[in-house]
Amino acid sequence: MPELNVVDIQGNKAASVELPKEKFGVHVQGAVIHQAVVMYNANQRQGTASTKTRKEVSGGGKKPWAQKGTGRSRQGSTRSPLWKKGGIIFGPQPRDFGYRVPKKVRAAALRESLNAKFLSNNLLCVDGLQVPSGKTKDFAQILVNLKVEGRILAVLDGTNDKTLLASRNIPRLTLVRASDANASDIMNNRNVLVTKEALKVLLKRIQ
Repeated sequence: MPELNVVDIQGNKAASVELPKEKFGVHVQGAVIHQAVVMYNANQRQGTASTKTRKEVSGGGKKPWAQKGTGRSRQGSTRSPLWKKGGIIFGPQPRDFGYRVPKKVRAAALRESLNAKFLSNNLLCVDGLQVPSGKTKDFAQILVNLKVEGRILAVLDGTNDKTLLASRNIPRLTLVRASDANASDIMNNRNVLVTKEALKVLLKRIQ
């Protein structure tokens, strides 16, 4: 049965948590993570790129010159796509790129992303992370004690408001709730820092 060490704010082992054998410590299924990450990234796209067609460009109401007799080619409007400042042919229009994959796929992606962090020793569970002072420097010192470097995803369910305020100004630290964390959040950060309460919620979500 794979176990995850639970440490205190000094970085010393305080306990351990048993993880489901069939879900952790086994080969990571990267394909399911890829499906979920692509979906989350697509849902983040704004899709607001917009160009004007010939009917939307202002002007062009008058025929530039007579149909015949000038020696020039036939033209019906100065807002034709063939003219400078004319309309755009097949240009981008506002659209929604978002889509959804099945709920079971999203749960599997969350499970596999947590398993990937567990196998790479980048999943850290802390017992009772509290910063009573609410100061950023005190939270930063805790990260130093835990030897957590790089981009960090902090899932700090069960902590007080002062601790959450202290974590907001930490560079390269993203704060999410356990109920909102997804595979994209986990894979976009090098380390995942969770509290015991947050870990319980995450394990319940991947059952």
